[in-house]
Amino acid sequence: MALKNLKEIYLAGGCFWGVEEYFSRIPGVLEVSSGYANGNTENPSYEDVCYKDTGHAETVCVKYNPEAVSLDIVIEQYLKIIDPFALNRQGPDRGRQYRTGVYYTDIKDIAVLEDLFKKEQEKHEKKMVVELLPLENFYKAEEYHQEYLKKNPNGYCHVDFSTLNDLT
Repeated sequence: MALKNLKEIYLAGGCFWGVEEYFSRIPGVLEVSSGYANGNTENPSYEDVCYKDTGHAETVCVKYNPEAVSLDIVIEQYLKIIDPFALNRQGPDRGRQYRTGVYYTDIKDIAVLEDLFKKEQEKHEKKMVVELLPLENFYKAEEYHQEYLKKNPNGYCHVDFSTLNDLT
């Protein structure tokens, strides 16, 4: 499939290492990359994001073939690996850079995303704190963060990969 036919969505779900690895395993997802999204500085480093209050969230750009995997499935999988009620944290990671968020680039995705969020919220009494916003900016993280868990199979990860069993 030509890359121009791919759709993309940006997912913040705590440490990007596990989120990136999780989505790389989903059939129909053709490219994932870790980076920093929706902050207030240009081209931040990991140290900037952690220590300089840049406002960025650790985020994964997910490029997928919509003929092979729908946005609905991508978001359903995302919601399986995050705690949608945890503000500025996931697993043991704490800080604004570890907030949860879905950042879109295609205005046509808003209705689908809002419907999915509404359906998920209806399952719970507690209010979800996952951001649903347009992507303002995305800066690819340093190379050592890309495919981190493939390069470091015993590396830290808060994501439960067993939830992929129904897709692979």
